[in-house]
Amino acid sequence: MAEHTAVVVGGGLAGTTAALALADAGLRVTLLEARPRLGGLAFSFQRGDLTVDNGQHVFLRCCDAYRRFLDRIDATELVTVQNRLDVPVLDVGGARPRLGRLRRAGLPVPLHLAASLATYPHLSLAERASVGRAALALRGLDLADPALDAVDFGSWLSRRGQSPRTIEALWDLVGVATLNATAANSSLGLAAMVFKTGLLSDPGAADIGWAARPLGELHDDRARTALDKAGVRTLLRARVTSITRTDAAEPVRSDAGAAAPDAGEGRAVWEVEAETGPGRGERITADVVVLAVPQHEAHGLLPAGALEDPGALLRIGTAPILNVHVVYDREVLRQPFFAALGSPVQWVFDRTEPSGLTGGGQYLALSQSAAEEEIDLPVAELRKRYLPELERLLPAARDAVVRDFFVTRERTATFAPAPGVGALRPGPRTRAPGVWLAGAWTATGWPATMESAVRSGLQASRAALTALRHPFDPRPFEIEGLEPA
Repeated sequence: MAEHTAVVVGGGLAGTTAALALADAGLRVTLLEARPRLGGLAFSFQRGDLTVDNGQHVFLRCCDAYRRFLDRIDATELVTVQNRLDVPVLDVGGARPRLGRLRRAGLPVPLHLAASLATYPHLSLAERASVGRAALALRGLDLADPALDAVDFGSWLSRRGQSPRTIEALWDLVGVATLNATAANSSLGLAAMVFKTGLLSDPGAADIGWAARPLGELHDDRARTALDKAGVRTLLRARVTSITRTDAAEPVRSDAGAAAPDAGEGRAVWEVEAETGPGRGERITADVVVLAVPQHEAHGLLPAGALEDPGALLRIGTAPILNVHVVYDREVLRQPFFAALGSPVQWVFDRTEPSGLTGGGQYLALSQSAAEEEIDLPVAELRKRYLPELERLLPAARDAVVRDFFVTRERTATFAPAPGVGALRPGPRTRAPGVWLAGAWTATGWPATMESAVRSGLQASRAALTALRHPFDPRPFEIEGLEPA
């Protein structure tokens, strides 16, 4: 079989996954990344002696594709996964703080959460009972039903007896963190996928995992080593400017020489041009191109006619995430993380050990999703808002000295999971033979998560190999729901 070549544009999780899968199948692969590092929006940087993640990223035990990705890049020992789901939830909105927990027992679904919900102190007895009825209704939804995409999750919950308090203290507590939107601004299809998969599929599905080392060690260092070992040529600071078809398509042929069935337009040769520095560039020819970049960037690079409605990519909105970083001179939190109610604070994580903080003290990271109203606020204003809130939530912080306070902002952190977005998300295939799409924003059925990004890279690489009639190892693709949603 003649050697096939591929260019993957974008070195985030989607692009890295696609490059590894194509290289593992025997293709000669070049990976082009505009940034000076791999990892996309899940990366680390240095701030003095601290190694800082741009934001707190977590995954669940049910994130099979991402966990296999960690195996593939030899990084599984760099993450921590809970033995059992256990989320401390601190409510400071009442007369006195109240601590509750969302945790599972060693029982089958849905009994694994029954005891936790029955004693959850942040809801009334009637509200707890209503949660069970809504959960049963969710469990009965068909995720393949396209009608779910047009309905907002908040209205659906209200129609099933969920009070505003129940939505705030339970559904949004989980949904905002996973969807990056409130229930009122989320597609029922995506919300149902999150809750059915995470809480109503397998008892351990929602056990939370996180990086025990800086994200850069996983998604840049370990990923780069894996790419090098696989024979992938990786170019950083390489910004792709155009993708051009250079010759007439040639039918994909079988070993016997006959045109392969369902070959479509067959193979085409593509020329990818990239700027690699001031006054420098590179032109690479390939018969497979995987665009693993954000939707607006993909729109600008796709060849004319590649999508029936290219404008749909521009109608996929984006949503921001704000991360507040605080370094104290002493320990103020004894848990790995907790969630908050009755406060602008959403989730707080202890990042002391992964950051390399020495000399005592503690480094906390606040992850603020759906942060449209705060994303552009000055640091001084955010400091005035969040330091007093941390003192309300953590009494030990009242006597602590703040050594450092800074923020990181991702204004386009995820695609917006608004009703109707499912109809806009394309699968990996385009009308341009040999050009494929990947990215957490494509039709994976998942919200914009690391899991979605990895799944999209696997979908695109498998589709490309299938179109080439190129043999591939099916084992990395044996993941439930891998077909485009």
